[in-house]
Amino acid sequence: MNENIAVVGLGYVGLPVAVALAERCGNVVGFDISASRIAALREGYDATREIDNARLASCGLEVSGDPAVLEGASIIIVTVPTPITEERRPDLTPLEMACATIGPRLQKGALVVFESTVFPGVTEDICGPWLAAHSGLEPGRDFALGYSPERINPGDSVHRLETITKIIAADSAPALARMRSVYGAIVDAGLHEAPSIKVAEAAKVIENTQRDLNIALMNEIALIFDRMGIATRDVLAAAGTKWNFLPFTPGLVGGHCIGVDPFYLTAAAEKLGYRPEVILAGRRINDSMGQAIAQKLVKLLIAGGVSPCRAKVGVMGLTFKQDVPDIRNSKVPDILAELREYGIAALVSDPLAEPSAALHEYGITLSAADDLKDLDALVLAVNHAEYLENPAALTALLRPGGVLIDVKSALDRGRLPEELVYWSL
Repeated sequence: MNENIAVVGLGYVGLPVAVALAERCGNVVGFDISASRIAALREGYDATREIDNARLASCGLEVSGDPAVLEGASIIIVTVPTPITEERRPDLTPLEMACATIGPRLQKGALVVFESTVFPGVTEDICGPWLAAHSGLEPGRDFALGYSPERINPGDSVHRLETITKIIAADSAPALARMRSVYGAIVDAGLHEAPSIKVAEAAKVIENTQRDLNIALMNEIALIFDRMGIATRDVLAAAGTKWNFLPFTPGLVGGHCIGVDPFYLTAAAEKLGYRPEVILAGRRINDSMGQAIAQKLVKLLIAGGVSPCRAKVGVMGLTFKQDVPDIRNSKVPDILAELREYGIAALVSDPLAEPSAALHEYGITLSAADDLKDLDALVLAVNHAEYLENPAALTALLRPGGVLIDVKSALDRGRLPEELVYWSL
């Protein structure tokens, strides 16, 4: 393969791509604007825990924070995040910054491939002109555009880059052939060639929208069954015996995919004069679950004769999902914010979350696990394996008759002390 490849953005998505390309293709450089990220990678440590130290050290990937390394790249793969604003609108600022960085260093004949989640049209109608403005080159004539949506699932040891079918699309047949050669070398599961870039963009944005809606249905069902005095877990176990019942479960929906991507689709739809109803309804339900959990906790404390403003409450877990250190768009802070409305300053502990990031992102000071003791209530917010290995250690943190909130029904109620008050979605 006669390509010099650069990967822009070395986070959960970009680093696995860059490492795989370095191992199987060579001539790969990774670029990131975070000096601390580059320093850690050079020392052989990946804070995201997606690539182990041995593999990182042996893959041959060159990493740099100097944009000059992008000069001479024939293929540039962009894997920067695409967040939303406080108003829940698409925030394309990272993409714009990436294009501004790439543009002056873009050579004729280069192919720029975007993996970031966007709404249909962003690659060709927005990123293409941005690159043109910063390079003086013409898209489609002087450089080509491609799109290959990321499908990285942080913390998943089974569904990896190599084992998930990769969608590819480009603005020309020659560019698609180049993408086929590059991605075909690293994705063992095979490639799906979409007929257009817009189709590939649309496919990505609906993948997580579908998951979001299914989880929203489970969350709404859980709230209904709670009022009926029925355990949702028991209902799902029974319904799951039917061959076509989908195995979704209720819970907090955070992170940088499911809780974000639907807003890219709805924003695009609204620009076209269509007001999405189902998608936004699902978002409202999922975004309200932290508040609902906190309110249930307060009711259980009061029912047990404990004044909320005097209660000692602990929360286990802050990251957006189990067994990953990423706290971006975590919904656990929603629980904490609602508890504060009732005068409860909960103690928060998480063995994977970076304390400085928690303080910077949410103003949360993480407590040592040893500080969570003699609790009136405990919220198991994130199912880290470390917590589930020893449920007795969790219940030991509670005073007799204390309240245990098991958000995702991860614990076996039958093996917990009978005297504690147990509740789950």
